[in-house]
Amino acid sequence: MKRYTIFVITENFIGILNRITIIFTRRGINIDALTASESRLEGIHRVTIEVAASEDTVIQLVNQIEKIIDVIKAFYHEDSAVVYQELALYKIPVARLEAGLEKIIRQHNAKVISAEPEFVVLELTGHKEQTQELLEILKGYGLLEFARSGRVAVAKRMLTIDSLLK
Repeated sequence: MKRYTIFVITENFIGILNRITIIFTRRGINIDALTASESRLEGIHRVTIEVAASEDTVIQLVNQIEKIIDVIKAFYHEDSAVVYQELALYKIPVARLEAGLEKIIRQHNAKVISAEPEFVVLELTGHKEQTQELLEILKGYGLLEFARSGRVAVAKRMLTIDSLLK
């Protein structure tokens, strides 16, 4: 099994995300990460799905997704063919901030985005392995809360939504 990023370009209609994810559910395939957002074109949205599967399975998924009314185009890429990042937020108690922890935060290129009287919130953007590494370290510092976004990605090859709409 390899890791793939599936891109779905769709019109913005209620229930479209459910219709896409049900295809994975029916096949018993786990979605590792899912991100949905607007595109640069009004009324057109983009869904990014991260999945570990065989290429044959991913091809079947993409073909099934493209059959959905309101889906303009679906396509996939291996990890090496996309530029991607994830965002992670970590909430830690202010009482645990010390020189050693501050050094760890700098080494991981994380930044403080909110400082409250009882806690600070750190942000780290990177690949899952990077955000996971910092998570494991911060667990030893009384981590209060953790959240990680799904994959946000663009294809390395020159491809635009405009060209897909033609």
